[in-house]
Amino acid sequence: MKAQALFFTLLVSATLFAQEHSHKSSGALTYPDVPGYVTLKTDFHQHTVFSDGNVWPTIRIMEALRDNLDAVSLTEHLEYQPHSADIPHPDRNRAYEIALQEAKDHDLMVIAGSEITRKAPMGHSNAIFISDANKLLVDKAEDAFAAAKKQGAFVFWNHPAWHPQNPTGNPNLSDFQKNRIKNGELHGMEVINDADYTEESLAMALENNLTIMGTSDIHGLVDWRFKENGHARPITLVFAKEKTPASLKEALFAGRTVAVFNELLVGKEENLKPLIKSCIEIGKASYISNTSIVRLELKNNSSSDLLLQNKMPYNFYSNPPLFTLPAQGSITLQIKTLEQKEQIILSLEAVGAYIAPKQHPTIEWEINVEN
Repeated sequence: MKAQALFFTLLVSATLFAQEHSHKSSGALTYPDVPGYVTLKTDFHQHTVFSDGNVWPTIRIMEALRDNLDAVSLTEHLEYQPHSADIPHPDRNRAYEIALQEAKDHDLMVIAGSEITRKAPMGHSNAIFISDANKLLVDKAEDAFAAAKKQGAFVFWNHPAWHPQNPTGNPNLSDFQKNRIKNGELHGMEVINDADYTEESLAMALENNLTIMGTSDIHGLVDWRFKENGHARPITLVFAKEKTPASLKEALFAGRTVAVFNELLVGKEENLKPLIKSCIEIGKASYISNTSIVRLELKNNSSSDLLLQNKMPYNFYSNPPLFTLPAQGSITLQIKTLEQKEQIILSLEAVGAYIAPKQHPTIEWEINVEN
C-alpha cells in the first residue's frame, strides 16, 4: 500500500510539474497556417517595471507561454523611467536580458526592442530587432530613429490616435512621420492598441504602405486587463516563411500581417483573405433526401469568432443570413439551391474583418455536393 501511495504521489507531482512547465492555459491562442507561410502569434508592445509597467519581465514570458504566443518584445520606454528610484538600471537592455533567460527552455522568440517616447508630433514608436537599446537614448528624436535604422530595426508607430497627444482621437501624419517613412525609418503602424481599433489609422497605414500591427501595450497583468473582461489580448499574426527571428523580421518588413482582437481581424486583403479561408474548414456537403436543400458543415479552426454574411444567390433554410461561426466550434448551414446541383460556390462576407475602413473581404469556396 505504501508503494502504491508513493507511486500515486509521484504521478500527481509529475502531472502538476508538466502543467506548470508548459504554462499553457485553456485560453491559449490558435490560428492556422496559410498557404506558403507559418502563422506566428506575436505581441510586440509590452511593458514591465523597467519602465512604467507593473510586473517583472519573467511574468511577461510566462503570460506569453500561457497564451501560446510565438514571439514577444518588451518595449520599455527609453526616456520614461518612473520606477528608477527603486529599480535603477543604466542599461536599457536589462528587461530583454531577463526575459531572454526566462524563455531559454521554451519555444518562444524574444525580440529585443524599446519604445522611443516623445511628445507630439513625434509621438511614441517601437523599434524591434535592435542590437543595443542604449544607443537609441539620444536627445533628438530624429537621431533615435537613425540609430534604430543603423541597427536594422523594424519600427512602428504606436497608438497614433492616442487622445492625450491627438485630442480629436484621430491620427495626424506630421512632417516628422512623413520624413521617417521617406528615410526608411518607419515601417509599421498600430491599428489596434489595447482595446482601441482606429479606422483612420488603418486608412493611413494602407495609404503609406505601412505594416499593420495589433498590440496589447500591456502594463499590468494580461489576465486582469483582458481575460477578466472576456477578451484575449490583441496580437499581430505574422505570416513568415519559417519560425525563426530572421524570417519573422522579413515578414514584418514585407507587410505580411493581420491585427487581431477577439472577433476583430484587420489587415491587407492579400493577407486577410487567405487567413480566413484557412480558419474555415469545409465539411461534407450533401442534399437532404428528396429536397434541393444542401446541408453543409463549417468548422472554425481559430481562436476568433467569425461573423459571416451570406453573399450567395441562394438563401438559407433555418439559418439567418448573418451568423457567427464560433471559435474552435462548428455550425451546419442549410442552403436552398432550388434544384439539385453537383457544385455550388459558397460565398461569405467576413463582417468582423476589415481590409479597409468599413470594407469587408468576401471569401469563396467551390463545393462539390453529394446527391
